[in-house]
Amino acid sequence: MAYHHQNGLKQSQVTVVMVPFPAQGHLNQLLHLSRLISSYHIPILYVGGATHIRQAKLRIHGWDPLSLTNVHFHEFPIPSFLSPPPDPNASVKFPAHLQPSFDASSHLCEPIGNLLRALSLTTRRVIVIHDSIMASVVQDVASIPNVESYAFHSVSAFTVFLYLWEAMERPFAIDAEILKDLPTLEGCFTPDFEKFVHDQIDFLKHNSGCLYNTSKVIESPYLNLLAKEQISDNKKQWAIGPFNPVAVRGGCNHRGHECLEWLDKQEPNSVIYVSFGTTTCLSDEQIKELAVGLEQSGHKFVWVVRDADKGDVFVGGERRAELPKGFEERVEGRGMLVRDWAPQLEILEHPSTGGFISHCGWNSCMESITMGVPILTWPMHSDQPRNSVLVTKMLKIGLVLKDWSRRDELVTSLMVEDVVKRLMGSEEGKEIMRRAEALGGAVQQSVAKGGVSRLELDSFVAHINR
Repeated sequence: MAYHHQNGLKQSQVTVVMVPFPAQGHLNQLLHLSRLISSYHIPILYVGGATHIRQAKLRIHGWDPLSLTNVHFHEFPIPSFLSPPPDPNASVKFPAHLQPSFDASSHLCEPIGNLLRALSLTTRRVIVIHDSIMASVVQDVASIPNVESYAFHSVSAFTVFLYLWEAMERPFAIDAEILKDLPTLEGCFTPDFEKFVHDQIDFLKHNSGCLYNTSKVIESPYLNLLAKEQISDNKKQWAIGPFNPVAVRGGCNHRGHECLEWLDKQEPNSVIYVSFGTTTCLSDEQIKELAVGLEQSGHKFVWVVRDADKGDVFVGGERRAELPKGFEERVEGRGMLVRDWAPQLEILEHPSTGGFISHCGWNSCMESITMGVPILTWPMHSDQPRNSVLVTKMLKIGLVLKDWSRRDELVTSLMVEDVVKRLMGSEEGKEIMRRAEALGGAVQQSVAKGGVSRLELDSFVAHINR
């Protein structure tokens, strides 16, 4: 009898397996989600190739991944892959140089299948949360009775909805305003990556639902459209963002970074933060125009000047950006250059930060929105052009620095200077700052007890524990 009782206990728990896509903005989001779900005393296995797991742990912001006893990292061997440098002069800005690492990670199917079968013998229910573009590597879910999978969409609900709605040939009418000036998907991806994504679609049918790193506070109209039967097939969805911590000051392993000490000395809302994420590589000519624009704006800035990630971020030999002669001396005291990994969450949370020149990757958008910082949008590829529309036109918490229809043109120093001055020194800019701050406050409240995002997370945890 005791044996059965013990066995019953052993069989009663739920284990979550996280399967991220091997690019920084994806690795990061599912690691943040691991922290949230593990706070309900649910064990988490975060799985992937050794290089990408090391990358995710090393770069996490706002908390220490080693502080959580029930988040376990599970490294699987993947075939070795080429790790070429990014091409700053490519006509399509999508990081084609990362494709070998994406392809290598598609070999995780067999080891993950073996892991799920082993877990299914000792756990009442195994929950797989996988990046939507890793659906093929969790295909064995369909053949194991006590395993369920949930797709995580790493981009905005706005972007996912439009992508699905267009792919289904517009199954119902939507507000014409959304479609006005909507950026084309042309130039967003390489053909190789489009094929990679297309190969996942068939495997998404095994899902029991979808998770989004967004909040009803930010995107409720688009979440409602995604919930329509034609799109959702009546599967459940949960908007439990922001995944990133909403308060990080002081409680973090990055505190003491020199740029934070520099920000401590500046006036509130006086500094522009400039960063283009981990997959963007600007040409030398473009870097010079940006430098001159920042200098001529007369405003203070923190600029992360680093090359795009390689497939293996631990392989040395980075290109060092060529800045205009004498630039660093001329902006000394007013501009801060960061050439290594920057503590972005802490920079955005800092009271001195008043705006963010961004590529509009969804990770950066969510972090900026959470911290109440307006965005000057300069999309480069993927979901970024449509995120730019969401930020500037729908939410009205930013300004367009570069329009997607002019993606092949150089952004001149004058364009940079003009948009920085508009945000930092005009009535229009003040209004945008007020709106961004109000939305940030609402998002922060949404994750507190009883808040809408917290209730969604409670609901998801209750669902997987049912």
